[in-house]
Amino acid sequence: MAIKLNLTEDEVEILIDALEADMEGYVEATKEARGNNNREDVKTFTEAAERIQALKGKLEALIGA
Repeated sequence: MAIKLNLTEDEVEILIDALEADMEGYVEATKEARGNNNREDVKTFTEAAERIQALKGKLEALIGA
């Protein structure tokens, strides 16, 4: 299912910034999970960070960032 939105460039930049902050949290959580030898959490947090990065890339492409 695709969702169509009409956003200003500023709104897209806000979303990109929010995604960046969220992704950083998952990267840190991945490091902690590695330190605790929790492989399941490492996998989950890594996947979340990768999905956020992919979405962030799509948004950046829209505004030429």
